Amino acid sequence: MRNGALEELKAAVRELAEFVDENEPQLVSYDVYFSEDGRQMTVIHVHADPASLDYHMDVAGSRFGRFADFVMLRSIQIYGEPSEKAVGQLRDKARLLGSGEVTVHAPHAGFGRFALRERPESATHATT
Repeated sequence: MRNGALEELKAAVRELAEFVDENEPQLVSYDVYFSEDGRQMTVIHVHADPASLDYHMDVAGSRFGRFADFVMLRSIQIYGEPSEKAVGQLRDKARLLGSGEVTVHAPHAGFGRFALRERPESATHATT
């Protein structure tokens, strides 16, 4: 990554997150994380249903090309039952931003408890 590009990427990601917040009220959660060294970025968004992911791809999808000079997408992991349309759009996104694969993980068991409220900046999330 060229000098200063990480700060440009972080600013662009902040702007995208604000856009998503303002234009996609149906989204349960949209979070971006960077590794300590800034070499890896992870984006996690939680949708209540497949229609929410479809809407996200329609509304924010045109903005993804902006990141082509900053990132090399390695993978998109989908947990749930997305529409075929969304999977196709995510494959297009993977080609636009790198050569990563799109993997769908079908639900098997579990539950979720989500409250729509602001999360403090110091909140911690774990992925297992």
